[in-house]
Amino acid sequence: MSKHIGANTPLKADTVLLTGDPLRAKYIAENFLSSVQPYTTVRGMLGFIGLTPDGKLIAVQGAGMGMPSWAIYVNELATFYGMKKMIRIGTCGAMQQDIQLGSIVIATAACTDSAMNLHRFPHSTFAPAADFQLLIKAYNKKVQMGLLNDVRFGTVFSTDRFYTKSNTDDLGVLADYGVLAVEMETAELYTLAAELHFQALTLLIVSDNIITKEELTPNQREVVSQDMMEIAFAL
Repeated sequence: MSKHIGANTPLKADTVLLTGDPLRAKYIAENFLSSVQPYTTVRGMLGFIGLTPDGKLIAVQGAGMGMPSWAIYVNELATFYGMKKMIRIGTCGAMQQDIQLGSIVIATAACTDSAMNLHRFPHSTFAPAADFQLLIKAYNKKVQMGLLNDVRFGTVFSTDRFYTKSNTDDLGVLADYGVLAVEMETAELYTLAAELHFQALTLLIVSDNIITKEELTPNQREVVSQDMMEIAFAL
């Protein structure tokens, strides 16, 4: 049995939607899945299993904030529960002025200021990237749904630091290099996907814009859009 999830039976699903906020996991389970069953409440990090609208069995798991927390849950989901596909459903701060609140950013790759990969790769730099098959499926679903500027594909910045003055200067340089948004987990998710051999993709709702200073309310951050879920279910 895993130490932090604690479900003592197989989850019978090979795909999991991962969220930082356990209340977002609960929101997804209650609003987008049917025949929902909880499988963990350990440490308040809620996990559910249920059926998508097309009848596919899928898990939804809270994983906390930051790459160390995600490393724990992703490792256990892959190792103890055999998850073959992990989709991050979360929020981000846009780093480009023309990215609107509520739009979707899909991460093709992630740069980071975290030292986690320095310990894995002391003599080289690893480039954490999304699974190409999932990217193609997400892009095709975007086209099918007629979403033009509402969905953006590109690099994100996974940071260990939420409150810091120096981070603002770093973001400006990264934005100049075309990085779309900042968040806190994708670099570790994509690295573990390479290490543990599962498919991974990050889908992010833009909750604030670093340039324009606009932001959603805390309650709005919990809400997951129908568009995002349709893309996630198509993967």
